[in-house]
Amino acid sequence: MPYQAERLPREKVFRDPVHNYIYIQHRIILDLINTKEFQRLRRIKQLGTASLVFHGAEHTRFTHSLGVYEITRRICDNFQRNYPTKTPGDGLWDDNERLVALCAALLHDIGHGPYSHTFEHIFQTDHEAITVAILTSPTTEVNQVLRQVSPEFPVQVASVIQKTYPNPQVVQMISSQIDADRMDYLLRDAYHTGTKYGTFDLTRILRVMRPYKDGICFEISGMHAVEDYIVSRFQMYQQIYFHPVSRSMEVILNHLLKRAKEDYEKASNKNEAAAPYLLFPFFNHEFDLDDYLLLDDGTLTTYFAHWRQSSDPILADLAHRFLDRKPLKSVKFDEQTQAKIPELRQLIEKAGFNSTYYTATNNSYDLPYDAYDPKMKKPMTQIELMQSDGQLIELSTVSALVSAITGKFSGDQRFFFPKEMLSSKESNVELFDPVYKAFQTHLHNDYII
Repeated sequence: MPYQAERLPREKVFRDPVHNYIYIQHRIILDLINTKEFQRLRRIKQLGTASLVFHGAEHTRFTHSLGVYEITRRICDNFQRNYPTKTPGDGLWDDNERLVALCAALLHDIGHGPYSHTFEHIFQTDHEAITVAILTSPTTEVNQVLRQVSPEFPVQVASVIQKTYPNPQVVQMISSQIDADRMDYLLRDAYHTGTKYGTFDLTRILRVMRPYKDGICFEISGMHAVEDYIVSRFQMYQQIYFHPVSRSMEVILNHLLKRAKEDYEKASNKNEAAAPYLLFPFFNHEFDLDDYLLLDDGTLTTYFAHWRQSSDPILADLAHRFLDRKPLKSVKFDEQTQAKIPELRQLIEKAGFNSTYYTATNNSYDLPYDAYDPKMKKPMTQIELMQSDGQLIELSTVSALVSAITGKFSGDQRFFFPKEMLSSKESNVELFDPVYKAFQTHLHNDYII
């Protein structure tokens, strides 16, 4: 039997708190899960610093990737059962696309690194580009498994990640405004953070999802289930992904890695620069795929523990603040109050803190639903509803709820600073100290005034 068509003698299952069972039916999927590159995802947290706010959020990229695979498998089953192609070009589902869809779903996040978004910012890496490299490099176990289907198969799977695969149905399963990736991480993150408003009716959404020639749409009878999903996504961004303490810990992590990089660049003996040997290729901007795959959350955490004993007081203090969860405080600012930030930074400097490492501005904005706009640099795929006569209509034109939040950014801008600036106990100074008093006169509740 060709490897592409080989099924396991008996399907394997993974017990899962979100989907109950995840069903593995193809040999290739099990072989991909068992590769060293995929197993690395067990050692990378899905939510990064959010686990320092929501203590249950210890789940990993591994569990999320399995969940995205499972939702994609269910979509394929639904399409094959209810919308199988009858004639070429009829816009229905060709089940020959199943394997490339399942592999892309499973592997879509395999290029993520430790604390991925912060790490990417400091070292100019790109997890999607690295995902493509893992899929297409002949040196990886993932590539060797994929090539057993055909020599072209790794590139085909990679093209789904790159959104260039010729079948838009497959691409939109993995990347669209309602895709398997988003649906799994919303449900999974809600479960592990203990937040109920991130849940929505997955079963109903999958039931009303259907293929058409330009991608995937939803039966109009399922509009309310889609609305529920949009609102759930909005709530999760507000309450979880944009949480100010999680963002504060990201700022500390960013500054910690930045300081370590600068210490390395200044050191006369590179091998004595706190000895983060696995990070040397990234400090030197000369890393390759093998260097990248050696890193995970545990690798960085070990270095952080080592840096806590550093002779550099700033590096040591930032490592302490990150490992021992000592977040910076923050306040919101707007266009009017932004002009006060330089003065606040000067006061922080007078109090003895290096403002480069102990202050930051950070904004978090997201569109709950972004209706299609061809003028955008990267226009999003709009959510189409199929009416009873077969005509398609865009979601926000028939849903008053979605229309109310379409194109409206949610989030805020924050200025981060040491907690010691707010408390005489923390800063070991009297409250009437003029520097601290001057700083506090600019703040009111959660805002710069």
